[in-house]
Amino acid sequence: MNILTIDTGTTNTRVSVWQDGNVAGQAARQVGVRDTAITGSKAKLEEGVRETIADALATASLDAADIGRVLASGMITSNMGLCEIPHVVAAVDIDGLAGAMREAHLPNVWHDPIWFVPGVRNAVEHIGLHNCEAMDMMRGEEVESFALVERLGLDEPTVIVLPGSHSKFVSIDAARRIEGCVTTLAGELLHVISHDTILASSLKEGFAQRIDAEMLLAGAASAKKIGLGRACFSVRILDQFAVYDANARANFLLGAVLGSDLLTLKNSSAIRMSPGTRFVVSGKPILREAIARLVEGDDFFSGTVTVLGDDEQRDLAGHGAIAVARRRGLAG
Repeated sequence: MNILTIDTGTTNTRVSVWQDGNVAGQAARQVGVRDTAITGSKAKLEEGVRETIADALATASLDAADIGRVLASGMITSNMGLCEIPHVVAAVDIDGLAGAMREAHLPNVWHDPIWFVPGVRNAVEHIGLHNCEAMDMMRGEEVESFALVERLGLDEPTVIVLPGSHSKFVSIDAARRIEGCVTTLAGELLHVISHDTILASSLKEGFAQRIDAEMLLAGAASAKKIGLGRACFSVRILDQFAVYDANARANFLLGAVLGSDLLTLKNSSAIRMSPGTRFVVSGKPILREAIARLVEGDDFFSGTVTVLGDDEQRDLAGHGAIAVARRRGLAG
C-alpha cells in the first residue's frame, strides 16, 4: 500500500509519499497553523496542505488514486488545525496512541478520509500557579519519539531531545511509553536574541557556524551562575572589550541558552530525569554537537548519550505516523 503522511507544524507543512517503507517523494511549504491564527480562517491551511500533497505526488510520479492511506500528525490536530483532537494523557504507549486516532473527511484537502494522530499531554489537572510548571504538551513530537523508540530499539528509561523553535524533551520509560515532556523556547530565543536585540551587531552571522567548545561551555557556566539575561549581555561585552570573533560570541550565547535547557531537565517537575537516564539527541548538526558537548562533562548525565546521525533521524514524523497506524491496522 502506498501511504501519504502529512506533518504540519506552526509554520511549515511537509508531505511524504511512502512506497514499501521508503520515501518515494516529498514536498514542503511554509504554511501551518500560524496562518489560521493570523487570518482567522482555515482556508489558507487547507490550500497549503492540498498543494503540498500535489507537489509530493508529482515528485513520486504518482496520482491521487495510487494512494491507499493518508495519515496526518502535528499541529494539524490542534484547535487551529484541520481536525481538532484532544491530547492523549500520558503515560501512553504506541497502542494507546493508535487507539486514539481519528478519521475525518476534508474534501478541500483530500478526496478520501484522512487518519489523524493526536498529541500527548502530561497528566496534570486543575492547573494553577502551584502546578502549571508540571504541565506540558506536544503535537507531532509523539510520533517522532515512537519512531526513535522503534529505530533504536529503546527499552530503558530515556529522554529524547528534539531541538527546534520549541525544543522538546520527551521522557520514555522502560515499558516504551511516553511518560511526559517538557518544552523550552530555546530556538525562538536564539533567533530573537541574535536578530532582534542589541546583540545583532555583535553576532554578525547570527547563529554559530561551528562549535567552539571553550566558549560554549563558558556561556553555559555563565548562565548557570548569573542568569540567562546577564549571560546574554556578556556577548556584547565580549564584542566591545575582548578579541573573540563572531563565531566565538555566538557559541557563548548558544551555550547560555542550551545550558539553561539542561537546568530545566535537572529541575523541572514536568518530567522525571535522573542521573543514569539514557539521553538521545537529535536535531541539526550544530545543535546536536553543542548539546553533546554540554552533557559530556556534566556528571548528572551519567547514562548513555546517543547523538543521532542524519540518516537515523530522517523522516521521523512520517515513520512514526506509519508505526502508530500499523498498530491500528491501517498500514501493512
